[in-house]
Amino acid sequence: MSRAALCIEFLTLFILMPLGYRFSPRPIPALPALWLVTLYCYWQLRRDSSFLTVLLWNPRPVLTQLPSILACFLFGALAVWLSVRFMAPELLFSFMRAHPGFWALVMLFYPVLSVYPQGIIYRTFLMHRYASLLPSGLALIIVSAGAFSFLHIIFRNPLAVALTFVGGLLFAWRYSTTNSLFTSSLEHALYGCWLFTIGLGQYFYHGRIRLN
Repeated sequence: MSRAALCIEFLTLFILMPLGYRFSPRPIPALPALWLVTLYCYWQLRRDSSFLTVLLWNPRPVLTQLPSILACFLFGALAVWLSVRFMAPELLFSFMRAHPGFWALVMLFYPVLSVYPQGIIYRTFLMHRYASLLPSGLALIIVSAGAFSFLHIIFRNPLAVALTFVGGLLFAWRYSTTNSLFTSSLEHALYGCWLFTIGLGQYFYHGRIRLN
């Protein structure tokens, strides 16, 4: 695929489609849209003879990475808890208290239906497909995080964009150092589930049930 075609594809997938979703005059179901893009990315990866399909799972690095993952998560979770506790205490664990059944469903299905497909798109696909366009692994990590963050304009609040850029840097770095989408997705799921649990899920959710 030519460099020009790759640039057009990147612009379409990671800039124009989030903008189209954000400014669509009619609501678009988020998960079906996410999975359509995921299937396209998966199809392109499977067609690429230079891509190793083991990278789509590869759980082996989890055990060696777990101490680092948990240490980072404990620090991040504490920082988020303190921020909510002092800046918006009314949100603290509000979703879990108000809708315990729905909260449990989110904890169960969010990693599978949302985290893993995002990992395919923003880590495995992006960092393999566009490696030839970028000068270094660090540039790939930054672009991955930027695209991941930009997707979250669909939630129409700056908090989602800011937090996902920081998270995107961590998840892309974890993927690049482990070649394990399972490990990166596990870390992503920890933070996402914590944000829903702590009461910030309303900034990352489209749906009819109020989360607070």
